[in-house]
Amino acid sequence: MSPEVFADDGCHIWAAQAGDGPSLVFCHGGPGLWDYFDEAAALLGDFVRFVRWDQRGCGRSERRGPYTVARFVADLDAVRQHLGASRVSLLGHSWGAMLALRYALEHPDRVSRLIYVSGTGVDPEDTWRPMFHRDIEQRIGADAGRWKDLRNRNRTPAEDRELAILQWSADFVDPAEARQHAERLGTPWLGINYECANSVNAEVRQYLRDHDVPARCRSLTVPTLIVDGDQDLRPRWAVDSLARALPHVQRVTLTGAGHMPWVEDPDGFRQAVAGFVAADDHATLDRVHCEPPDPR
Repeated sequence: MSPEVFADDGCHIWAAQAGDGPSLVFCHGGPGLWDYFDEAAALLGDFVRFVRWDQRGCGRSERRGPYTVARFVADLDAVRQHLGASRVSLLGHSWGAMLALRYALEHPDRVSRLIYVSGTGVDPEDTWRPMFHRDIEQRIGADAGRWKDLRNRNRTPAEDRELAILQWSADFVDPAEARQHAERLGTPWLGINYECANSVNAEVRQYLRDHDVPARCRSLTVPTLIVDGDQDLRPRWAVDSLARALPHVQRVTLTGAGHMPWVEDPDGFRQAVAGFVAADDHATLDRVHCEPPDPR
């Protein structure tokens, strides 16, 4: 697969593939970021043919809108078509988990399996945000003052990177290693597309308010694996309603891992994903039963 993928409107989408086995397409988070799945790909490349791509306007893809979820779904389909696969497995992380879910809801016949990693659920109100904003400053620790200063003013490109590294460090549990993990994510630095981030985030929030997404999920027959790190600052109960709605779902929670569980529990992540991708398509997946969200 060459990196020359073009969407149906001519926009150039950067993509690359490696590995051998069933096709697994990664969907990175953000929105407005770029593919950061180096370590996940290294874990999974001996049993899947993984495909990585930068979403439109992000990273190595052409800096061009429109920045809408429908457009991103169409771009993902262009990647699938370029791969030459009638059906693919999808692994989406954070915002990318929502993108992969939306693609599966729109094109269930084109998705063999869905892996939903560290997403934030489908509730109409994003009730997880207050808890997240409360806890992130504590996890950033001694650098919280600098983080708040950078957030609240105009920044140079170098300060954009500094802010991102500080914030991403909160996505990891061990403070002794968090900064190093975050630095790897920001190297090379490809620049955050804030226009894309603001547009897509606003649309997703409106979509969740205007549509009964759990009801749509109840009719989704695509086998789904939800993977969480139990130390993710985005509270995991935000995903409970999605887990309850999906008719064919498994859920794996990795102890001691944060927002990027493949970094902090690589063996557990590999085992969960490998077993799921390799499972018989006709096997019956156990339905998960979640406790109601903790209102605190």
